[in-house]
Amino acid sequence: MSSNSNIPSRPSEFVRIEATALNELAARLDTTMLAPFTQAIDHLLQSAAGNRRIIVTGIGKSGIIARKIAATLRSTGTPAHFLHAAEAIHGDLGMLSTGDIVLVLSYSGETEELLRLLPTLKRLDATLIAISGCSTSTLAQSSSIFLDASVSTEACTLNLAPTASTTVMLALGDALALEVSRRRGWKAEDFADLHPGGRIGKRLARVRELMHTADAIPQVAPSTPMPQVIYEMSRKKLGMTTVIADNHLVGMISDGDLRRLLERDGSHALEHTAGDIMNTHPLTIEGSAFASSALALMEEKKITSLIVIAPDRRIEGVVHLHDLWTLQLNN
Repeated sequence: MSSNSNIPSRPSEFVRIEATALNELAARLDTTMLAPFTQAIDHLLQSAAGNRRIIVTGIGKSGIIARKIAATLRSTGTPAHFLHAAEAIHGDLGMLSTGDIVLVLSYSGETEELLRLLPTLKRLDATLIAISGCSTSTLAQSSSIFLDASVSTEACTLNLAPTASTTVMLALGDALALEVSRRRGWKAEDFADLHPGGRIGKRLARVRELMHTADAIPQVAPSTPMPQVIYEMSRKKLGMTTVIADNHLVGMISDGDLRRLLERDGSHALEHTAGDIMNTHPLTIEGSAFASSALALMEEKKITSLIVIAPDRRIEGVVHLHDLWTLQLNN
């Protein structure tokens, strides 16, 4: 029984084959593919700005990658829709409108279900961007822009199963989505608005979503006697109180401030007012800040509460360390 010297001897070789294919793609993006890639980005940007549809389609393994590329575009702020090529010829072509951009994935460029879409795409004056491994294929020759997803070999030992080729398609789709996102000025704040759930949602939660507001905010005036200050702090259970004058923050008193006052003045501690002992420069944060930023600040400064203020120093709320721990932001 003869052995095939081309069969990888270790599982890591499968990964190295795909890594080689990705390096070859990266090299093309710096050279021969730079111009068509840039042209594709320009079209995608114009489509997003003009509220035209971006349709991503494919069949089989390429269809699975197409679905993921559409999801990545949406996730990074560029509306996109996946069109199943087989369903398209049975009515789903109604998804398309004149002037749409259609991103078509087919390694051979000869996939029958996709080629049957070409007359309709031409009639609708769609911009066809082909991601394919064959520049002379029917799909590539019919496209407005051809993006080369060719690979030297598949990771499959028979050089048949789509492996390295689908990895390259996926990476190329990610590059398109991320470059469009970058050029549109997409920020973490925008990303947060589209990802309110799950692990990402926790990481990108805003302070204003977690803070204590309205009657839950401990508040006293500078002239408030210490017995009432202590009562307010105990009642609101945040280990601190804000000090307010003319509806603006002028200071804060924490549990630590009370302990230091008792150590210093003993039985005379209750003779003071809030204004006598308040910290006039407490740490604050804006409601639009990420919860993870608030947690990092609290841990750095070894404090348990942050006052949330508006630009004019009006108090919007108070966020407590325990509220942030429940998000498990450090996990």
